[in-house]
Amino acid sequence: MAEITVAKSAGFCFGVNRAVKIAFDVAEKYHGGCTLGPIIHNKEMVRELSDRGVISVDSIDAINGREPVIIRSHGVKRSVYDRLNEMGLSYIDATCPFVAKIHRIVYDMSRQGYTILLAGDENHPEVQGILSNCTAPYYIFQNVKDVENLSKIIPPENNRHICVVAQTTFNEKIWQNCLKTLKKLYTNAKIFDTICNATSKRQAEAHTLSAQCDCMIVVGDRSSSNTNKLYTICKNNCERTYLVENAAELDPAMVADAKMIGVTAGASTPERIIKEVLDTMSENTTSSVNETENFEEMLEESLKSLNTNERVMGTVASITPNEVYVEVDGRKQTGFIPFDELSSTPIQSADEVVKVGDRVELLIMKTNDVEGTIMLSKRRVDAQKGFEELQKAYDEKTILTGPVTEVVSGGVIVVANDIRVFIPASQATLERDANLEELKGKEVKFRLIELSQRGRRRKIIGSIKSVLREEIAAKRAEFWETCEVGKVYTGVVRTLTSYGAFVDLGGVSGMIHISELSWLRIKHPSEVVNVGDTVEVYIKDINTETKKISLGYKKTEDNPWVILEKDYPVGTVVKAKIVGLTAFGAFANIIPGIDGLIHISQISNKRIEKPADELAIGDEVEAKITGIDFEKKRVSLSIRALLPEAMPAAPVVEEEDEVVAVVEPDAEPVIRELEDEIPAADPAPAEETAPAEEAE
Repeated sequence: MAEITVAKSAGFCFGVNRAVKIAFDVAEKYHGGCTLGPIIHNKEMVRELSDRGVISVDSIDAINGREPVIIRSHGVKRSVYDRLNEMGLSYIDATCPFVAKIHRIVYDMSRQGYTILLAGDENHPEVQGILSNCTAPYYIFQNVKDVENLSKIIPPENNRHICVVAQTTFNEKIWQNCLKTLKKLYTNAKIFDTICNATSKRQAEAHTLSAQCDCMIVVGDRSSSNTNKLYTICKNNCERTYLVENAAELDPAMVADAKMIGVTAGASTPERIIKEVLDTMSENTTSSVNETENFEEMLEESLKSLNTNERVMGTVASITPNEVYVEVDGRKQTGFIPFDELSSTPIQSADEVVKVGDRVELLIMKTNDVEGTIMLSKRRVDAQKGFEELQKAYDEKTILTGPVTEVVSGGVIVVANDIRVFIPASQATLERDANLEELKGKEVKFRLIELSQRGRRRKIIGSIKSVLREEIAAKRAEFWETCEVGKVYTGVVRTLTSYGAFVDLGGVSGMIHISELSWLRIKHPSEVVNVGDTVEVYIKDINTETKKISLGYKKTEDNPWVILEKDYPVGTVVKAKIVGLTAFGAFANIIPGIDGLIHISQISNKRIEKPADELAIGDEVEAKITGIDFEKKRVSLSIRALLPEAMPAAPVVEEEDEVVAVVEPDAEPVIRELEDEIPAADPAPAEETAPAEEAE
């Protein structure tokens, strides 16, 4: 029975797996979309995505509203990004981080004047994307002979500005041979080893495995560059090497009579296809997969990661919605920080925490040598460093600050130094039963009152209340040192009573008596102020023994008597509203807070029995200010002063020494009633009747 050995590195690499995951997420979320070219070089995967609504298009012109557009794992030319932006098309960049890294290197170095030498296939989309970032001359080579020919184009003596990079899937063995020649020709060249770590391991493993087997099966798409390189490597060691795209292409004759069968797969080959090939081999031959080499177990083993807890430094290379990619110092692997490992505080996007180019200290959570990746955490490093700082603050009783991020059962959570600190409800405010939701989102000061650690478990408790009490005590002491009668303060109304309002002046409370709230008569303080209002007050009186403070609120310039003196001198005609009637006159409101008296004799230019004969409460009248007594707070008004002069009194008519009537301006009806009783007088000359006409 033949023994089948599966390469541990067979199947999706990190970059491909990431791109495929992005494409499937788009299919699920948007039920459509497109990729610029195949998302990866695998027909089966492209077909599956197409069935889910994400199709492959050859150019931007073929998008036709199919958004979002996905940039495939190989990357695209710089001009493609420019055109997508110009057209306002939404896109998601699924370029492999290893490829994106080469883009940055080439762009930066060429801008510094370096000539770029690139090892790769000029027809491959990855290489085309890399070269589009060059702003200086570039040359492509594929073998040692090409490198030697470069010396004829670029003289070796002109070697100070040479930059060398490689396509991520370039043959590792050829690359090393080329480097030997390059280093001899261009001694000062800057060389970047950009072959993907997973590619290197995959090729090395294929080389070793193919040398031990009498039959090799390479599973992958024929358009895949790395699959073809694997086939070439295996073919050089094992004559019976076959490349199949799926189980249907596997001919039983391929593995007939083979004792040792090796299986490897390209980076763009799905696990499902590899398993189907293995199952077909087991069904059609007497061969079987050794249990210790079972593909699923080996794949699981290959993905096991080492938790190193090692701190490293790195530079932020790129930011995506779900991850941040980092170039880790001294390591070839691509580092990435999952979104949840960026910060302990709630954030909406990664750029709230880091920016491209930032230097950050990180904790290695897991390494994956097969994929060539390192999972990192910023949050945990910050927490480690933060706990050390909290321990120091606890020992020294230092006051800390932090935002309240959550309201939980029994208290609130404050984050300080990226560590969650629990504040019990009894330590969160000065008042009992306060609404803790009002604290959420606020920056607060607190002190640690308990801190302990047992193994990995930590207990950290803080108090906001203790800090508030200290601040109030300090403010109170400062207040009593500096307060004086007449000094103005800004305070907050805390409580209202029927007789006044209590104002917090910052650790000390004072009272504004109801009579000091307004120049007008009010029934309750709430007519002027409310709890929570910010008010400007001044000290009227201080009792240092009882620590009681009387406050003033109403301002002199608002005093109605001051306004009256300034704007309403004697002689001013005002519009006044009748607000009261008495037997001796009427009271009229001149301005808010001041009423004037209109004496009964000043209501009309004729005699009246009582004010109600001419006026009613609510009437608006014009009156003249005839007198002001500021000492006694009295104002005299006159309506009569604005009326026309009254007619002179009528003459007295007598008969037989008896008074018949007195003609008053309003006595005409009486005269008419007595006309029959008064004897007719002889007609008088016309000139003598004039006085009688005037009297009428």
